[in-house]
Order: sequence, then structure tokens, then C-alpha cells
Amino acid sequence: MSPPGPNGEAAVGSDGPRQKGRATPDTLKVGCIAFVIKDGQPRRAEILSVRETKSGRQFYCNFDNFNKRLDEWVPIVRIDFDQEVEWPNPEKDKQKEGKAKKAPVISKKQPSKKAQKKVGKREQSVVSEGQTPHPWPEFVESQSQLKTPAQTDDTEDKANASLEVGGTPGIGPDEIELDEDETPAGLAKKEHEASFSREEEIEKLRTSGSMTQNPAEISRIRNISKIEFGRFVLFPWYFSPYPEVFSQEDCIFICEFCLSYYGDLKSFSRHRQKCTLQHPPGNEIYRDDFVSFFEIDGRRQRTWCRNLCLLSKMFLDHKTLYYDVDPFLFYVMTTRDEIGCHLIGYFSKEKESTDGYNVACILTLPQYQRKGYGRLLIQFSYELSKIEGKLGSPEKPLSDLGLLSYRQYWSENIIELLLGFSERDEKCTIEGVAAQLAMTTQDVEHTLQVLKMQVYHKGEHKIVVPEKLIQQREKAKLKQKRLIDPERIQWKPPVFTASSRTWGW
Repeated sequence: MSPPGPNGEAAVGSDGPRQKGRATPDTLKVGCIAFVIKDGQPRRAEILSVRETKSGRQFYCNFDNFNKRLDEWVPIVRIDFDQEVEWPNPEKDKQKEGKAKKAPVISKKQPSKKAQKKVGKREQSVVSEGQTPHPWPEFVESQSQLKTPAQTDDTEDKANASLEVGGTPGIGPDEIELDEDETPAGLAKKEHEASFSREEEIEKLRTSGSMTQNPAEISRIRNISKIEFGRFVLFPWYFSPYPEVFSQEDCIFICEFCLSYYGDLKSFSRHRQKCTLQHPPGNEIYRDDFVSFFEIDGRRQRTWCRNLCLLSKMFLDHKTLYYDVDPFLFYVMTTRDEIGCHLIGYFSKEKESTDGYNVACILTLPQYQRKGYGRLLIQFSYELSKIEGKLGSPEKPLSDLGLLSYRQYWSENIIELLLGFSERDEKCTIEGVAAQLAMTTQDVEHTLQVLKMQVYHKGEHKIVVPEKLIQQREKAKLKQKRLIDPERIQWKPPVFTASSRTWGW
């Protein structure tokens, strides 16, 4: 086990003592640890891959104690060859190769039905990015990925709760904490045993690596170095299965309206002279002074939606990309100017979700993050659920940044609603809160537990709003926030036939 670095992350190359020596651009290889210039100073980094591009040889570096998002392809000039390089340990490499060659042993013994049921509740299959098909071949099998079974409803006693405002959710001698193992959010809570702190979560995301559940996907090397998207230059965070020829380019050019991608500036310039699209190819269902929303059917606009998925995969680590976009609707948020409607972010939604999900994938592009647009996307998804008359929830697992955004949205809206109940001196239930906010009872209860707002006192369940959260709400109200105006939404729930939900074969 590697010793942790100063920020709690395992230090690069800390498997044991290594031989040191001088290296040259020709002798530097995968597994070496060298000093690479980053932010104007040399930093220790491990070489994970080497490639030849049109501008010369590049090395893919994982920097010591930096988030995996900051891994990057660096040219030879950024490597400090004046300092000694740590060479990979040949004995450990042989051991690793020997372990990799061993075939996995498959047991023929079938688990009992009880064990299968238990595993089904706690595990979710994740498809490796290495199994992602090529963009052009015809679709083979789209819906082989297993879904997490819907969580069971909680008992009625736990749903009915009295409300106390400004109290402290401390447990006295005559109080008993809610048995979280019996609640739907119990398993999720175990992953966060310490009390939830947004600041701590952000710090962990800054220093930790990918949250992907598939270990094989963590080692995926980012294949695109840089993209030009409209007036922005973006640096991808993760691997995206663009055609292999694009990995040899120093920069790829993406049209911000039709999302077509090109490897050289001349081809892209010719395309821009001919491209007439000025907004996403769908119906505009919402417009205010700040943003517009378009609804796009994945079956009618396959190429555009596939290109959108390729673009979004560069900024989502957990997403497993499929090229069957037919079963999805895409709700794209844009900002308008005299040139056209510029893509800010989007969320996708299954046309018919057996688990009641109102969001399958959600993303705000990096240049628009931390400006409140993510909140607008989340709010819009719940406004659509209200129109449908359904309770909605995002598909799990959420990405790291998506989890933070949803937790903030849930907590703000639940606290606002509970304080409204308190001012009117009304009692509330978890089902009542869920119905008014179009959230599932599982999401409401999980949020209450994370914020330590649900307690069991003197034979009844109570929801306690701590004074600290009330003060945070008052400070948040002072900030000007953009909100979706439900009256401006021009949308009716679409109705699909069996042929229009998927491929029309």
C-alpha cells in the first residue's frame, strides 16, 4: 500500500526504492518518475504513456498529489532532464505482469437465491470504457447495462414527522437516533460516516482522483489534449472515444452549433462557412432574459446527440458512453446573442424510465461552471416532473460534481419548504415534502439524514431545522440567484409509441 501524500492522496511512485539516473527524451519511458514543469515550477510526475503527434513526442504525466483531472500530455521541453529520473522497479513490474497474465478463476457453484438478491441490492454493474464501441459501426446491443433496483419505500411512521425549527438535533438521554440501517438511505449514509460538510467535500474533490466505480477505467489515458469550442479553448478532463486518429492532433476543433469535430483548422474553417445551424436542432420550450431550453429527440437527431455525448464524456468520469441515443430526450440549455444560441449544458432523460429517473446524465460545460447554471438545469428537470405529475430523481451513480450540486439543491429547497410549514404552524410529512418538490421520498429522507435533521424523540419522528442552517439560508437569500419561471415553460409530456422509443427496425 502506498503511503499517503500530504493531502491524503497516495504519492506518485511510492511503491518502494527506485534506481535514479539521468534520462534523455529517447530513454524516458512509461513508469519513470521525472520532474515536469507545471505552473512555472518543476513538479514530480509519473509517466503513464508516450505518443507521437504532429508536433513531436509527448508524455502523459500524473502529477504527485494533484487531482487526476490535472493529468496532461506534455511536450519534451517541459521535462527537466537536469534532474535525475526515477526508473521503474523491474522486479515489481514483472510481478505485476505475472498477475495480469493469470486467468480469472470462475466458480461453477451458483449462489443461493438469497445471496443473489442481496448482491442485486448492493451492486451495480459498470461497463468498462474499454468496451465502448466505435462511433461509426451500427449499434449492436444498447440496453445490456443493468439498472439499480428501485429502493423500497420506508414505513409510514418514519414518514410522518413533526417539525421543530431552530432546534439542535442532539440526542438526549430519553431520545433514540433513527435506525438508519432500516431506511432506504442507510447504505448511502455509510459511505459518508462523518458529518457532511460542503467545504470538506470540495477539498476532497480537489485533491482526490476519479470517483469511477470501475478500477479499469481509472487508468484510461486522456486521448484529446485540447479543443477549440466557439470562442473558448477547453482542456478535457477524461478519456472520450473519439476516432483514434484525433489522438494524434494537438488540438481538435468542434463546431459549437452542430458539434461536428475536425482535426485541422482548414477543414473546420470550410465547415463554418457552410454550417447554417444557429441553435440546437429541436423545439425551444423555454425562454427568458438569460437562457433558452431546447428539447431534442435522440431518434430524430442521432448524429447531433451522439456528438453531444462524445463532448460531454470528456468532462464526466463515471459516464459509460453508448451510441444508441434513440431512447433518450436531450434538454439543452443555451445562452443567446446576435450570432446564435451557445451551448451551456444539458441533461438527458429516458423516454420511459422504469425506475422513475427524471435525469439520465447532466453536465454544465467547464467554462460555465460555478455560475449557477447547474442549479437551473436541476430545477428545470424537476419543473418538468411537476408538469408530468411524477416524482423524479437523477440516475445513480452521480458524478462527483453532480452529487455536490444535487445535494445543495435538495437541501436549499427542503429547508425553504420546512420553514414555510413552520411559519404557518403546520405539520408535514416526508411524502408531503416530496410531492411539493417533485422529489422522491428516498432523496428527501437521505438529505434530512445527511444534514442531521431527522431524529426520534419521545415515541415520534421529528424533523429539526438547526439554527445554523437557518442562518445559512438567510445569507443565501441575499445573493441574487437565477431561477426558472415555470409559467414560461411551453411543454407537454410527449407520448411515444413502441417504434419511436427505440430503433425503428
